[in-house]
Amino acid sequence: METMTLAANVTAPIDIDVCADCQAFWFDKYESLKLAPASTLQLMKFIGDHTTRAKELNTEQLRCPRCTTVLKATTDMQRDTRFNYWRCPQDHGRFIRFFDFLREKNFIRTLSGHEVNQLRESMQTLNCSNCGAPIDLAASSVCAHCGSPISMLDMKQGQQLVAQLKQAADGVRPVEPATLLEFAESHPDWQNDVHSAGLVQAGLNALARWLEKSKL
Repeated sequence: METMTLAANVTAPIDIDVCADCQAFWFDKYESLKLAPASTLQLMKFIGDHTTRAKELNTEQLRCPRCTTVLKATTDMQRDTRFNYWRCPQDHGRFIRFFDFLREKNFIRTLSGHEVNQLRESMQTLNCSNCGAPIDLAASSVCAHCGSPISMLDMKQGQQLVAQLKQAADGVRPVEPATLLEFAESHPDWQNDVHSAGLVQAGLNALARWLEKSKL
């Protein structure tokens, strides 16, 4: 794993461990809670830039980098969103994959039945944002490979982070009138991103364009 230094809300900058091949972060105890808004956006951009089909992990051999204890698989909830990670039994930290990190931070939501039907009007297949496997929209709204429902990046959450950064920068400048979703759907690459990379990756790409446009 490689080290990434990030700004924290109150404390000094923190160093987290990142593995792009495993599509995962290691956070020492409480580090995930300390992330400043700019750092959360930085990680979202990193995920967008490094998302590929994650390699299979031998989860029984995952060990804490601090004490080498075998990590324990854990499921938790963020509002009504379930996410998974592997934690150190000695409470040193946890190993969490990119998709579940976004779930934990409440940046991913499951599409409603109406939204799935709307999606079916424009495409037949979609890649799963969790594992990359193709989903036949005519037959299902759930990935047959990993069981994940069709989900998308919650654009409102991303826009709120951008607004926080703008307000911190000058205190008065508003976010552009168009919503992030409107901005995303108006971009010529949006439909191609959705079809080839999935709704979460398409959202991350749109967020990166929004950040570039906003000069953040």
